[in-house]
Amino acid sequence: MTVRVHGRNMQVPEDIKTFAEGRVEHAGRIFNDGGPVDVEFSEMTNPRIDEKYTVEITSHVAGHIVRIEADAGDERSALDTAADKYERQLRRLKERLIQRNRAANKDLNHPEQGSDVVSDRGVGIVRTKRFVMKPMTPEEAVLQLEMLGHDFFFFLDAESDKHCVVYHRRDGNVGLIEPE
Repeated sequence: MTVRVHGRNMQVPEDIKTFAEGRVEHAGRIFNDGGPVDVEFSEMTNPRIDEKYTVEITSHVAGHIVRIEADAGDERSALDTAADKYERQLRRLKERLIQRNRAANKDLNHPEQGSDVVSDRGVGIVRTKRFVMKPMTPEEAVLQLEMLGHDFFFFLDAESDKHCVVYHRRDGNVGLIEPE
């Protein structure tokens, strides 16, 4: 497992980097695929915010993207919270994969390349992402939605060969939007 620790708008001390690598490697023992893990520390400068440190852990595991974010008053607490969430998310993913009795690891929506593009037309598009759209079932799309922690997920339905969206509803359920 390759762990990359870095800071956004801050320098991460060496002892915190070493601690982060150990915690993330310990949490990542659930999947032994050795994929890269990105650990990003950021610090808020607003004095009114009690939880001024944020840790974000992102990894590609078993064809899925797992992203965790945690806030706390100091770096170690934020890292502990994030590492615990990361381990729970990996356990949950592994249990779901086992329950589905998947014979082969399907390549799901992996970002081909992500680029920040600033539009000079003044339209307001601040970021463009490009993905390889691999066909998947709505159930797999819901799993990706939960693993990423996003509000919606755009995918190509394997059964109908149409582009669809799954999203979190206000009542806590998941909705599916598909074209006619």
